[in-house]
Amino acid sequence: MKLGFIGTGNMAGAIMGGIIRKGVIRSDEIIGSDVSEAGRKRVEDLYGIHVTADNKEVVESADKIILSVKPQFYLSVIEEVKDVIRAGQIVITIAPGKTLAWLEEQFGKRVKIVRTMPNTPAMVGEGMTAVCANEYVTKEELDEVLQILGTFGKTEVISEHLMDVVVSTSGSSPAYVYMMIEAMADAAVADGMARGQAYKFAAQAVLGSAKMVLETGKHPGELKDMVCSPGGTTIEAVRVLEAKGFRSALIEAMKTCAEVSRHM
Repeated sequence: MKLGFIGTGNMAGAIMGGIIRKGVIRSDEIIGSDVSEAGRKRVEDLYGIHVTADNKEVVESADKIILSVKPQFYLSVIEEVKDVIRAGQIVITIAPGKTLAWLEEQFGKRVKIVRTMPNTPAMVGEGMTAVCANEYVTKEELDEVLQILGTFGKTEVISEHLMDVVVSTSGSSPAYVYMMIEAMADAAVADGMARGQAYKFAAQAVLGSAKMVLETGKHPGELKDMVCSPGGTTIEAVRVLEAKGFRSALIEAMKTCAEVSRHM
């Protein structure tokens, strides 16, 4: 097997789906384990991968291992599999707060580790994943990992000290955006628009705005100014948002998020 997953939840499924759709790794070269029989059956039915209830079987079978369990289970999972990790294997993590140094300490030996922080838009092929690796991972090996991660969105190699900032900026931020879309739709409904239509208008506006930032290369402030005509409706809406602390609330929320990540 080329790739193994310990944990087959939503994020693991998003990664599997991207890899298989892009033809980077075939489904018959992927194996996944999960404590939940329903979870195993779901990915087996969806993606046609091999499944097992045995985490050690995944490690013994695959060249690269993705630890896709929740952060609170990392310690017990690593304790279970560390003795069967072999030289040359690459362990890929997706948990916030688990540093390369902490991970190496838990394995108790030299292990090639790539630490990543993806986000849930990976489920629709629009994820953003931050990546850093320890000194045992070669450039060629890191490129292979980036190819895998690039199947479900964009990737960026960063210094590890920025990983907690990434958690607040892209890892957790879809929740902030969903709240904004929901609030925008609530306002539209209050003004007479049907709920389903309101979600569509609000979500497409967010999608299009994000695409303009990425594709034009213009500063977000410049793009904002392009919408704010003199004496117009938009500048009045912006004035109210500033008065209500919109910008400050986001900054404070993200700083809190990053701080929590540092202490996980």
